[in-house]
Amino acid sequence: EDINNLAWAMSLKRARDDVLLPQMDGLIQVLTALGAQHADAAMMARTHGQSATPTTMGKELRNFAERLFRQREQLAAVKIMGKLNGAVGNFNAHVVAYPSADWPSISERFVRTLGIETNKYTTQIEPHDYIAELFDAVTRFNTVLLDLSRDLWTYVSLGYFEQKRLDGEVGSSTMPHKLNPIDFENAEGNLGLANAILNHLSAKLPVSRMQRDLSDSTVLRNLGVGLAHSIIAYGSAQNGLRKVHVDAGALRRELDQHWELLAEPIQTVMRKFGLETPYEALKDLTQGKQVTKDTMATFIRSLPPTLPESERETLLNLTPASYLGLAQTLAQAPNNIQ
Repeated sequence: EDINNLAWAMSLKRARDDVLLPQMDGLIQVLTALGAQHADAAMMARTHGQSATPTTMGKELRNFAERLFRQREQLAAVKIMGKLNGAVGNFNAHVVAYPSADWPSISERFVRTLGIETNKYTTQIEPHDYIAELFDAVTRFNTVLLDLSRDLWTYVSLGYFEQKRLDGEVGSSTMPHKLNPIDFENAEGNLGLANAILNHLSAKLPVSRMQRDLSDSTVLRNLGVGLAHSIIAYGSAQNGLRKVHVDAGALRRELDQHWELLAEPIQTVMRKFGLETPYEALKDLTQGKQVTKDTMATFIRSLPPTLPESERETLLNLTPASYLGLAQTLAQAPNNIQ
């Protein structure tokens, strides 16, 4: 077991450092670049699936880049552990054979030469807690990416993204016109498989009866399976991102059909200057109704003179596409993502 645990640790370290992290970095870099590119692409947000305060496509993509980067950093910080201390972790036979040797120091020096941290307190097996930490970090990254994949799929469905046509690609065996968001679907499927496996490994491996049972042995043989599905998903997501581009015209046309989005800033300004029942007034005007630019302009002009004319003019000039708060600034803000 002193040999096996070190072999698993070295394998996982190489998998993380040489494969997982570079794949994650590539995905985050593509996403960050798209966020900056589309920082000004105004779009209608959707909360509960319904029209909501506008944002930009760049800001929404930046949200995911930041979330993924945070999980990537936590994965990179996990200490890979190993042990070299005998049958039950006490150097029993070592001490009998060479009683004057400083076995803890010898063990630590050797394990460190492999690029691994020494776990000084173990039973027969290294307890696999670090594997749970490692896989939990991967599953959190995967969960964020799953969220992104579903959102991107939905944006394609809504027409926010157009997909690049690839020669030879078949969308449907019977419907020649189809161009499906298969990369995001493939990512979603593989992420689900990956997390199912990794979650089981994280829950199972730290549990072993007394000083050791053999239930971890067959499970350890599947360490690479969940990681492999993760890597497939990362590649699929990157392919999908490279094949889509924002349809700014579609985003603008949708915003132009939803002037009710300005109910929020209007009632906020009304509240600022002490006008009566601002929320209720805008609710009566907009909720469940077809609202146009003229609807909102007429309401703004009807507000009492206690509203300063400069504020009235600001509200009259506001449009769904310009009501973006700091979305553009946030999308373009400096970051630590390399």
